[in-house]
Amino acid sequence: MTASTSGTGALARRLAERVLSVDGDAMTPLALAQAKMCLLDAVGVTLAGCLEPAPQILLRTPGIATAPGRALVFGTAVRTSALDAALVNGTSAHALDYDDFSSIMGGHHTVPLMPALLALGEEQGLCGRDVLVSYVAGVEVQIRMARALGFHHYDKGWHPTATIGTFGAAAAVAHLLRLDVGQTATALAIAASMASGLKANFGTMVKPFHAGHCSRNGLLAALLAQRGFDANEFALEHHQGFLNVFNGAGTFDAEKMFQDWAAPLEIEGETIALKQFPCCGSTHPAIAMMLRLVREERVRASDVAGIEVLPHARRLRHTNNPWPQTSLEAKFSVQYATARALLDGVVRLRHFEGAAHEEPEIRRLLQITQARAHPGMADDAEEQWGAEVIVTLRNGQRLSRRIDQLVGRGGKSAMTRDEMWEKFEDCGERCLPRDRLREVFDMLDQLEAVGDVNDLTRLLQPAAA
Repeated sequence: MTASTSGTGALARRLAERVLSVDGDAMTPLALAQAKMCLLDAVGVTLAGCLEPAPQILLRTPGIATAPGRALVFGTAVRTSALDAALVNGTSAHALDYDDFSSIMGGHHTVPLMPALLALGEEQGLCGRDVLVSYVAGVEVQIRMARALGFHHYDKGWHPTATIGTFGAAAAVAHLLRLDVGQTATALAIAASMASGLKANFGTMVKPFHAGHCSRNGLLAALLAQRGFDANEFALEHHQGFLNVFNGAGTFDAEKMFQDWAAPLEIEGETIALKQFPCCGSTHPAIAMMLRLVREERVRASDVAGIEVLPHARRLRHTNNPWPQTSLEAKFSVQYATARALLDGVVRLRHFEGAAHEEPEIRRLLQITQARAHPGMADDAEEQWGAEVIVTLRNGQRLSRRIDQLVGRGGKSAMTRDEMWEKFEDCGERCLPRDRLREVFDMLDQLEAVGDVNDLTRLLQPAAA
């Protein structure tokens, strides 16, 4: 053990005790509301992503999703084992990088958990409330571990969604299975050897595969522990264990996993956020400001002679792409995303597909769009997710809107129910009829009242049973 692991007992056991202390009866309305919001969003983006190449290749790979079982591969008629469903659904959920995220975690907190929990819920006929509470336990583990590891973990090259997510999935499944402290500690210790995910593979199909892989691995770790598999309870703090190998001595503070545990729950935090738009999160503040201009000033693209986009410098460094040549480049172009918001008054999935970025009116708007770092937003400012958008009309009038901090949509800037439905419908209409989507949406919005997860998931296949 290092000086930073000064508590008594193995870290995995101490963490297991706290995981199992998460109690639905003591959960606040805010925690339940946030959990439902995140799970609803995750199901929606999974439906959108299920037709993407990564999950489709998985389904065509021998041995994957061929095992018998009750768990559904969302958006298909395929039913398989919970392990395989977690793998494919997790990959689908992250295929478009449209899923929710935690700025503390430096990754996506729901995608490791939802696929494993719903697949297990299907296999065992579990209720929605139990899934919700176990989800909250998993989120707590992930963000607590992120606090302990610090940003060094991300900067070193690990993908926290996958590395930390494996522990979160193991903890959430252990909670759902009602494992005891020893079994849960073992599941976490097994997870220490199953955690993986390199940022070197960002921009490829491997990134969403990270999400499916960690969800499956966390589920497998808990199932093995339930059946008597053993592991070293000191696998986190051992000198050749997770903390020292993945981060390095002196770069973590393990006690941050336990300080003020669940007081409040991490799921209640302001740093939990959804993606309202299907493109790089760093473009979102500018999109939101352009949409505000369109809505409040009734600005029309045909009336605009010039557009100035002024994000915080950190948001611009990877989104300054004035002439995107592909749909993927368009996702990382603050110029395109802002112009699209002006032209259509919405930013949807279809705007980052095919040749949408080559539309004549979009190219005209790109010609009159300039982007530069905001001179009034300091590089070292505490708030680094801001942007100002200025439009100059043909009559010479200048209109602007500014926001200093918009890290996705959460906390005080949470999406409304109508906004949630707009995103969910846009995602789900690719594989399900609209009337069924509304039924799924309403059921997820009241997930605590669902008596059997199968009542929900049977609606997620093209022809409902």
